[in-house]
Parts: sequence; C-alpha cells; structure tokens
Amino acid sequence: MQRCKLIILAVLLPIIVLGQAQTEKVINQQTQTWVSINTVTKFSDHWGIVADAHIRSNEIFHDNNFYFLRGGITYIPNPSVSITAGYAHMWLAPTKEGWSTYSDENRIYQQAQMNTKLGKVSVLQRLRNEQRWQEKIANDESTGENRFTDRVRYLVSFNIPVFKKKTAPLLVLSDEILIHFGQEVIYNTFDQNRLFIGIRQSINPKLSFDFGYMNVYQQKYTGYQYDMNHTLRLFFYLNSSIKSNKPVPVHHTSGDE
Repeated sequence: MQRCKLIILAVLLPIIVLGQAQTEKVINQQTQTWVSINTVTKFSDHWGIVADAHIRSNEIFHDNNFYFLRGGITYIPNPSVSITAGYAHMWLAPTKEGWSTYSDENRIYQQAQMNTKLGKVSVLQRLRNEQRWQEKIANDESTGENRFTDRVRYLVSFNIPVFKKKTAPLLVLSDEILIHFGQEVIYNTFDQNRLFIGIRQSINPKLSFDFGYMNVYQQKYTGYQYDMNHTLRLFFYLNSSIKSNKPVPVHHTSGDE
C-alpha cells in the first residue's frame, strides 16, 4: 500500500510542478486613451453635487474600453476637506475578439478627501471605498449574475510649481493603490496601481485640466495574469457654484474610475 502511494506521488509530482510552471506571471502590455470631465457644483456654503463622465479607449481612440458615469453629494466643512457619497455606473466593453456584449457595473461609493500644503507644493489625499456589482458575461451573453466586491482606494497627488509665473503649468505626480475583497477574490486582493505624471493647467478660476502619462498595473482574477496599460490621460475639472459667481474652494483631482 505504501509503495502504491509512492508510485502515485511520483507520477503526480511532475504534473504538479508543470502546472505551477504554466502559471508564471503573464503581463499583457496595452496602450490606452482616457478622457474625462469632473465637476463640483456648490449649492450652499458647505454642500455640493459632484458629477463625472469618463471614456477610456484602447490605443488612440481605436475601440472602446469603458464608459463611466458617477454622481454624488459632497459635504465641504472647510476649503481643505470634503466628504462625498454617491452612485456610479460603468459599461465595460468585451475583451474577447468577436464579442459585442457590454458588462454593466453598478457601484456605490464613499470617500474623504483632504488638501494640504508642503511649502509651495499642494498635496491631495483621498480615501475611497466602493461596493461594486459587476455583471458576468459568458458566451457573449449576460448570465444574469453579478460578482460583488468591496474595493478600497488610497490616492496621494502632488501639484508642484516649477515656474515662477503663477499662470504657468504645474507638475503633477500622483499614485493610487486599489485593493478589493469578496467571495470570488481569491488570488488578487491587490487589484491595481495607478501612477500618473503630467501637467496641471488652469484655463480660468473655475476650469482646469491635467494631461500626461498614467501607468495602470492591474492583476486579474486568475492571480498570474496582469495588464500593463500605458495610458494617455486628459482630465478636465470644473468647480462652480449656483449660489454665487465666486470660485469654489474645492480641489477636485484625479476623479478617475
């Protein structure tokens, strides 16, 4: 009996080793374009509405990656802090060749954001929690089932003046790490990391944009497959008020998906 077990082990061991070798890290390199408009509209001294719209495409607007809309209510106790909660919806394009069915994602989110100064450098920190229901697609059709995950995101962003002229562009450096949890999150608690470098330019006191390169490194549910997205990003930011014509003292940065 013992000899039989040894023989079985000797047969299975190479199969196990081979299987492990076949699950080495696989990185899929991609180029993408990401454009969005991110707005904050105050309707009282401490309350406002946020609304974002995003389009991300593969390569240079070659084909769709996703469409994304987000809205919410924000409480602004002072010019440095805001607390926001709301709802978002994503239409995620299929990645398999020949498929045409988009996957719907419904999302509820809560976040806290703080703006501080380190000398002349503006620092933004944001902590966001998201509850996501992602539609499962099989054979190019909806299965009627959803995958639920809870995702936590931490962003830190630096606006660095590099020119003496106040109207000149600022250098922007930011990084955001995303982790998620759920019954089906087994091999990839780490979801993704987003590193951005670019410029921030004000068009007027209410409207600005940032433009630059974002590296999105994302781990898939298999645990050994990764996407490395080299992304050209252009985000617009509009801060306004329906109460007065004064500029809104809210810094809305990197309101990304």
